Amino acid sequence: MDETEGPTPTADSHPPGRRSFLDWLLGLSAVGTVVAIAYPVLHFVFPPPRPKGRGKGAVLAAQTSELRPGSGKVFPLGTKPAILVHTPDGQWRAFAAKCTHLSCTVRYRDDMNMIWCPCHDGRFNPATGAVMSGPPPAPLPQLTTVVEGNDIFIVTG
Repeated sequence: MDETEGPTPTADSHPPGRRSFLDWLLGLSAVGTVVAIAYPVLHFVFPPPRPKGRGKGAVLAAQTSELRPGSGKVFPLGTKPAILVHTPDGQWRAFAAKCTHLSCTVRYRDDMNMIWCPCHDGRFNPATGAVMSGPPPAPLPQLTTVVEGNDIFIVTG
């Protein structure tokens, strides 16, 4: 044995190099791929709980205690906004909250007692959704409301 050769290097004697870094990166991408495949499958097999509602085809819009007579509230109805109005005479009305002029989101103005589009000053009747003034060419589409106890539901289907 020649003394100039020295001991043979082992795997533990030098710091990790490019190869171990690439092995780590490959393992990480494999885990990411498994998660990307498994998540939608698990989400399909075990769907998230349905939002609180009256059942299929109904969305909880508000509680009766939330709105005093002569007030309104914009709320999500699926991916689109809707507006719930408690008329001064105590009736509940709901409409699609997209102005029929240029699809701006309307709101309820307590001071004017009407549904109002802030973009072009379109004004709608809070009881019927009919155009009162401004550029909107058609009334707001009315939605069906159902009051059950303290809950106000909008029927969607």
